[in-house]
Amino acid sequence: MKMKVFLTVLLSATMANVAFAQETSREIWSKKKAAKWYKQHTWQRGANFIPSYAINQLEMWQASTFDTAVINRELGYAAGIGMNSMRVFLHHAAWEQDREGFKQRMNTYLDISDRNGISTTFVLFDDCWNNTYTTGQQPAPKTGIHNSGWLQDPGIRRETSPALTDTLELYVKDVLTSFGKDKRILLWDLYNEPGNSNYGNKSMDLLQKVFVWARQVPVEQPVSAGVWAKNLTDLNTFQLNNSDVITYHNYADEKEHQQVIDSLRKFGRPLICTEYMARTRGSRFQNIMPLLKKEKVAAYNWGLVSGKTNTIYAWDTPMKDGAEPSVWFHDIFRQDGTPYSAEEVTTIKTLTGGH
Repeated sequence: MKMKVFLTVLLSATMANVAFAQETSREIWSKKKAAKWYKQHTWQRGANFIPSYAINQLEMWQASTFDTAVINRELGYAAGIGMNSMRVFLHHAAWEQDREGFKQRMNTYLDISDRNGISTTFVLFDDCWNNTYTTGQQPAPKTGIHNSGWLQDPGIRRETSPALTDTLELYVKDVLTSFGKDKRILLWDLYNEPGNSNYGNKSMDLLQKVFVWARQVPVEQPVSAGVWAKNLTDLNTFQLNNSDVITYHNYADEKEHQQVIDSLRKFGRPLICTEYMARTRGSRFQNIMPLLKKEKVAAYNWGLVSGKTNTIYAWDTPMKDGAEPSVWFHDIFRQDGTPYSAEEVTTIKTLTGGH
């Protein structure tokens, strides 16, 4: 039943009015242009990357904790199994704190990534997990709790500080102006899971604004925001009708994942799965990655190296004693580069041609 509801949402989106996008400075890419762009790239496959030393985006990007040695080592693990792209979250507070330094660190990250043969999809905003942020030293992980320190961006402050919108616009336009022609960047993922954390349609205003801001900058990469929840009808409709390429999340088994792919094909645009792989929910490398390759869908699983995010633990199954779960929820490697599952790594290498 839930799949039928999701398909209905997608079909209604195909018929929705797309006048909004036409009012912006740059129109949505044509389907032909999107297809041409996609064909210029080999099959993009990788992970959502947060280095193991970081509990959240601020700890990754702030000057005092930005660790190039760890980033290089862990991207090397990815390259070693044939991954060639990473999805990486930014945070406007790190930019606001140190604008030029933040962009220099972005450039440093892109240099390291490029040396490892890895492209980058950057994420600008996010509605997931903790709704407030503080710059400076970040909290220690809560024992056995998934993503205990991950940050929304901008979070609840958008409701209490209207002036924040001006800052966010400057942030988006500065970052996109600085990197909008950078060949190391594959895609701009403008907003991760809008409507999550019970925001619902309260996220629509910022979602619309970030698309306007992005299209007022002459970026050469496509822009998108991925659909992720069947019940967010208005947000889904907007996202699907205003993205240059279609991005989506799915943590279900191969049968449901195939149905979602089939439904999204109706939009006639390249497909990129920006989140999958939750072992205890039936989304594994062995059953989903071959499907995505067969369907020519770019693929980003959640998690690379187990670290402060605690994403080896499931969303809804905390382990108060901090014991290692018998089945990891996300992530591929331990910090020393040892894989959680040698069998999985063999599967990945077989699909990627990694050595």
